[in-house]
Amino acid sequence: MKTKVFIDGSEGTTGLRINERFGRRDDIELLQIDPELRKDPKERKKLICASDITFLCLPDEAARESVKLAENEDVVIIDASTAHRTEPGWAYGFPELSDAHRAAIQTGKRIAVPGCYASGFISLVYPLIVGGILQKDYPVSSFALSGYSGAGKRTIAAYESEDRPAELSSGREYALTQQHKHLREMHKITGLARTPLFSPIIDDYYSGMVVSVPFYADLLAKKQTPESLLHYYAAYYQNEQFIQVSAADDAVAAGGFLAGNGLSGWDGLKIYVTGNEERIVVSSQFDNLGKGASGAAIQCMNIVLGCDEAKGLTLNLA
Repeated sequence: MKTKVFIDGSEGTTGLRINERFGRRDDIELLQIDPELRKDPKERKKLICASDITFLCLPDEAARESVKLAENEDVVIIDASTAHRTEPGWAYGFPELSDAHRAAIQTGKRIAVPGCYASGFISLVYPLIVGGILQKDYPVSSFALSGYSGAGKRTIAAYESEDRPAELSSGREYALTQQHKHLREMHKITGLARTPLFSPIIDDYYSGMVVSVPFYADLLAKKQTPESLLHYYAAYYQNEQFIQVSAADDAVAAGGFLAGNGLSGWDGLKIYVTGNEERIVVSSQFDNLGKGASGAAIQCMNIVLGCDEAKGLTLNLA
């Protein structure tokens, strides 16, 4: 029997990518909404309650409304918005963090897909805190580079317009007030004592991102080198097919550049450790529409269904 799936918000970038990935599946029955009724609460409620799994690819307030419409407790809600990532009772959709995270997804009826920047940050910081390498009161900072697709339809249209302003041809730092919407989950999920400093940059390419966190080696709870941290990450994420850890002689890192779009179209995440014995930078490279959004959402669905976590996703690197 096929799993009945409804995508509430199927016209956004995340919803469209989920639809695309479902083209490879023969075990999914996709419930379609009349385009003219896609904002109609009654029609949305009917489809949500008729589904086995509903994906929410909506703005936060609309996502909260959809959860209220889901009267059928048997419906699994997988929310790609920011609305529920730090809410009690919601499983945080990053199974590689721990056995407890994976189990919560597997048995949960309410699953929050991590934010794209947050995925990169948490993949790096959470393991270091668990391993006692990074103390919770370390003043953590992070910088990141992303393609413009993560900013939604309006921004995509602006970047792809023939008469766009000149500043869109360069990288642009934003969230200058230190109020980025992913900071709450970055803070809570890692367990840091204080909210990290975060400086994201949006640039003139479609998809892909790099999130980096710098450390002074002598200020860590346990002294580390780039090589020792690579070994630690490799051990922490061993047997995790969605997480790759670079080798010490990785050609990309050795070349001195880490491109934001280097893993565009891939549904996994790759970790790099660069720097020297005094100053170390840990970085995660991935697709903001893959492991940073739709890929992560489908991975969570696969866990719920008990099938291969990578089913219908792209994990083969060229």
